[in-house]
Amino acid sequence: MDMMDESFWTDVDFVTQKLNPKTHPYLISKTFTEREVLAFGTQHGLDVVTVNPGLVVGPFICPRFPDSVRSSLALVLGNRSEYGFLLNISMVHVDDVARAHIFLLEYPDVKGRYNCSSNTISLDKLSEFLRGKYPEFPIPSPETLAEIKGPKLPGVSSKKLLGIGFEFNNGLEEMCDGAIQCCKERGYV
Repeated sequence: MDMMDESFWTDVDFVTQKLNPKTHPYLISKTFTEREVLAFGTQHGLDVVTVNPGLVVGPFICPRFPDSVRSSLALVLGNRSEYGFLLNISMVHVDDVARAHIFLLEYPDVKGRYNCSSNTISLDKLSEFLRGKYPEFPIPSPETLAEIKGPKLPGVSSKKLLGIGFEFNNGLEEMCDGAIQCCKERGYV
């Protein structure tokens, strides 16, 4: 599977034709907004930096259930309609996204786009991980997930961000532990 670097942009036609209609406005507006802010920076001589995270996962403080956490935990929650979204997903811990913003703010001479994703994982590998780590949940086995269909998106490469010295502090375990703990505290699981 290929990796997407900062030269890749969301294909609006693909989004409208192939993905869940509920996600269209979010994905398309983010794409158009990022393009416009970068163009504005260029037109006005500003050093604009954007951070493009994978699916943001981990503990949350917002009053409602974050869509990114709900989607990432679809196997735990039994949200079968979202399994296709997880065929190959890039994720990052919420704390690492915050740290990347600060890092880029303080790092001299950065501009442009920076991807921020520490893990890319397939649906079957995610199932194996969750089944091993959280046996209290009825996680579907990789074999039962073989029939799941959907767009298998390329992973997100953070090579540019890592190349200037940024380091991720959290992996898949920390992402899931924090998210599941918050879900337990709020009665989502």
